[in-house]
Amino acid sequence: MAAYQVLARKWRPKTFADLVGQQHVVKALQNALDKGRLHHAYLLTGTRGVGKTTIARILAKSLNCENAQHGEPCGQCQSCRDIDAGRFVDLLEIDAASNTGIDNIREVLENAQYAPTAGKYKVYIIDEVHMLSKSAFNAMLKTLEEPPEHVKFILATTDPHKVPITVLSRCLQFVLRNLTPQQVADHLTHVLKTEKIVYEPAALALLGRAAQGSMRDALSLLDQTIAMGSGSVKETDVRDMIGAVDKRYLYELLTFLMEQDGTQLMQKAQEMAGNAVGFDSALNDLAMLLQRLALLKTVPGAVAADDPERERLTQLANYFSDEQIQLYYQCVIHGKQDLPLAPDEYAGFVMTLLRMLAFAPFAAKNTPQHGTIEGTQLHNPPPETQKKTPEPDGNIKSSLHTPNTDNSAAEPLPESTPAEVQAAFEVAEPPHEAFPKPQESSLHPESAADNVPWDTDTGDSNHADDTAEPAAQTEEAQPESAPLEVQAAFEAAEPPHETFPEMHESSLHPESAADNVPWDTDTGDLNHADNTAEPAVPTEGTLPENAPAEVQAAFELPPLRAENWVAIVRQLGQLPEISAAQMALAHMAWVDLQPSVLTLAVDRANTTRHTVKPAYVARIAQTLSQHYQSSLHIELVDWEDGRGWETPAMYETRRQNERRAEAVSLMQADSAVQKLQQLFGARWMESSVRLLSDSAS
Repeated sequence: MAAYQVLARKWRPKTFADLVGQQHVVKALQNALDKGRLHHAYLLTGTRGVGKTTIARILAKSLNCENAQHGEPCGQCQSCRDIDAGRFVDLLEIDAASNTGIDNIREVLENAQYAPTAGKYKVYIIDEVHMLSKSAFNAMLKTLEEPPEHVKFILATTDPHKVPITVLSRCLQFVLRNLTPQQVADHLTHVLKTEKIVYEPAALALLGRAAQGSMRDALSLLDQTIAMGSGSVKETDVRDMIGAVDKRYLYELLTFLMEQDGTQLMQKAQEMAGNAVGFDSALNDLAMLLQRLALLKTVPGAVAADDPERERLTQLANYFSDEQIQLYYQCVIHGKQDLPLAPDEYAGFVMTLLRMLAFAPFAAKNTPQHGTIEGTQLHNPPPETQKKTPEPDGNIKSSLHTPNTDNSAAEPLPESTPAEVQAAFEVAEPPHEAFPKPQESSLHPESAADNVPWDTDTGDSNHADDTAEPAAQTEEAQPESAPLEVQAAFEAAEPPHETFPEMHESSLHPESAADNVPWDTDTGDLNHADNTAEPAVPTEGTLPENAPAEVQAAFELPPLRAENWVAIVRQLGQLPEISAAQMALAHMAWVDLQPSVLTLAVDRANTTRHTVKPAYVARIAQTLSQHYQSSLHIELVDWEDGRGWETPAMYETRRQNERRAEAVSLMQADSAVQKLQQLFGARWMESSVRLLSDSAS
């Protein structure tokens, strides 16, 4: 019985054509050999198993081949056969790891002066050259710089940083790259087909990733898999051998995250722990799965049509938005970084899952998907069968919304149980933004109008009498000792804050309140509303009867005019369908509005081609057309300096700078600050100023 030869040796390439990858090195060497432009010293660098020694041997054959064609050795001449057999006298391979001393190098240098015996060149291959001692490097410098014409040095190392710069400067350096998992899997497929061994494609994909760019490692793992599978290569054997995570676990984890089912999520983590799954590998594979989902949603053609997982990936991608996938990916990456710091791997893995569960996007929690993912028994029921959010108790509504008709002190609000207040909070909670906190005066009707940045006359949208007083003046006086639950209910009904100018005392009077709002209340013909109608914004301290109506009212847009563009962009950002395009909108400046054509200028200096996508622009145009009931097309033009254009992002930056400058001037003029400066010789640090809106965020 013939001795078995391992696959890594049996399938070692013998010509440049047999090499997998490294085309940038092969092309340079072949052209140099073909044109006769040969260097006297070559340095090959790269990680283990990428082909450094193999390329060095092929280059030695090409240098001494009697019938070389275009730099390719023939493999048939005596020199080629001797080199393949390891008995070519003019080829000397030195392992620098075991021959590190100066005496070994001196012996090589003394032998180099003699002419070759059997070939054209004497070739010295020094592997792991970085292991040589400093004295050995110094001894070979002169010969390495001006060797005899018949001598060629080929140095190989996995750590070029340890090679002295004086040696590097005397060599022609080539950096060999790691092979991609696909290249490794394709070569393994070729090997198995030639060897006539049964295999599963999914198993080769796992081996390709486990090899980490090394073809020698891949062939060694393949040998081990064949032995484990008794002559076949199966996916289950490969997973058991390399400790890979079963994809079923990953799909089920994402399904439970989609359903916001923490109980099932923890049970699945315990099952993985019971099956001795490596959680570091689990996070790796989960990050890879999320990356492929993001790639499939953004660039569908990047995932091959014949990919065995494409159908399952497509089904899973339909359940998640782009924002969810990006958020989950970041959670997994940070969880992997924190894993060594966790008490144990299981605790770190569970905390990562809980972070993904807690930090799910707001839209994902309120608009759950439903369906079944192939390969699992998990089902997300339609919305009508899911648990609904309880309606707030009637006594809370009445206690928060009943006006004080005789202007006398109101009775304290009845205490609400935490569950009731929590229900009210979930119904009326607006989208979070970075805005100032409400002042205490907002609890008192006589001063509430000074603090709200909108007109409290709700107009026809609230079905109120045209002569009615602003809603802020009809609120009951809230005692200072009101329970925390009631205070939370007040804050729950607060509409989204924005950075608007402070209101003057004139806002207390209905006839002048409309002058202070930062948008034009004349809605014009685009939204077919009464010219005197105010935006339907709920007043502070009142809880709307249902959240969707409140949100719908909050999306009433001001007239489509240049002076309203910033306010329009702010409100559009609250729409779920515009959330992905919000960054693009922030960097678009108003240019002109013609019938059916809205011209915007894009600030390319602060955007990328991925930020302003045609799909985003079309979505914005569609949303504006729906709100203004007029067919609109958006035309983008390039930015021109000196035109006076200002994007919403520029406006916000300018307003922040103005407010910061005003705050600094007020602080500098403050007598207490001046006294501190005089007493302690203090120096003013303007960079330490933080606005209230900044601290709130």
